[in-house]
Amino acid sequence: MSGKPDDLQRAVEATLFASEEAMTVEAIAGHLGDADVSAVRAAVQALAEFYQNRGIELVERGKKWHFQTAADLAHLLRREREQVRRLSRAATEVLAIVAYHEPVSRAEIESIRGVQTAKGTLDVLMEAGWIKIAGRREVPGRPVIYATTPEFLQHFGLSSRRDLPGIDELRASGLLDPVDDAYDALTGVEEDRAVDEADDNQVDTASDDAGIDQA
Repeated sequence: MSGKPDDLQRAVEATLFASEEAMTVEAIAGHLGDADVSAVRAAVQALAEFYQNRGIELVERGKKWHFQTAADLAHLLRREREQVRRLSRAATEVLAIVAYHEPVSRAEIESIRGVQTAKGTLDVLMEAGWIKIAGRREVPGRPVIYATTPEFLQHFGLSSRRDLPGIDELRASGLLDPVDDAYDALTGVEEDRAVDEADDNQVDTASDDAGIDQA
């Protein structure tokens, strides 16, 4: 974008700046009184180019656009280190399976993991806003199927699921190191999983107890 921005670009910029959530091009066009979608898309692209390499950037995550602080300047804005709840190993495994295999049912998740999956594990990921119920599989029993959310893409800085690391990248990073797998087997990874599942199951127990008390 060179020179003075036109009225549409200014309107798009103001809309995205004021919005509390990321917006699709279609949503921006609707907000501006059914503006031409192709013109809005061009305005968004021009703004994205204008904000490249600046203190704030206009980025697309899951086909939705939003402003964010440039990643290399985040340390300037951090006043206190946030206490972030660490996902259990079970929850991390389930999240990875959903991300790479979505849409996927609970039974399919358990088949891939090789162990049962507590409902509490799925609840934790849904409360975090990273997975959602995507419908039901059209097979006998019609099991619920799960998929990732735009918030998942935004949190992990992905434009789409195509940006997920491939097998070679995971192996190069050591996340698929056979030595690690052998070490897990020797040190009782199944026991660790059982502990994680027990922790996640506490969510279900607490919910059930609350329901009894209310009754």
